Amino acid sequence: MDYQTSAILAKYPRGQSDCLIPILQDIQEEYGYLSETAVVEVGRHLDLPSSKIFGLATFYNQFRFEPRGRFHVSLCHGTSCNVAAAPEILRELEKILKIRPGETTRDGMFSLEILACMGACHLAPLIRVNDNYHTKLDPGSIGDIIDSYITGEE
Repeated sequence: MDYQTSAILAKYPRGQSDCLIPILQDIQEEYGYLSETAVVEVGRHLDLPSSKIFGLATFYNQFRFEPRGRFHVSLCHGTSCNVAAAPEILRELEKILKIRPGETTRDGMFSLEILACMGACHLAPLIRVNDNYHTKLDPGSIGDIIDSYITGEE
């Protein structure tokens, strides 16, 4: 992906390091993740070393350094989901997608993350694929759900 952060950076005064988090949020909102190029450009704009920017961005789990897949799968791992088979669902997702949490498939189709809680305990266990929720799951249903995205039925 070709980053053009100049329009985003133009909204913020040069050298104002207190703007760092909003700048990173804007870049991620626009591009889906923070590239190394973007971090370097932000560093130049704010007169900060890239290492400090990476250090801050890695502290907050809201920032990503890899692009998400076309279909981003989020697995709830809250207490209710965990008790109701989330670990088994995670193993099934990893097996089918051949990725681990935080990774994206080679074809860029799927990415996977674990969320601490989605606040839908009565629907446990659940996953969200982009903006679509799949609830009251069992590990055997995961293959059909993933297939529906591959075939475009979702």
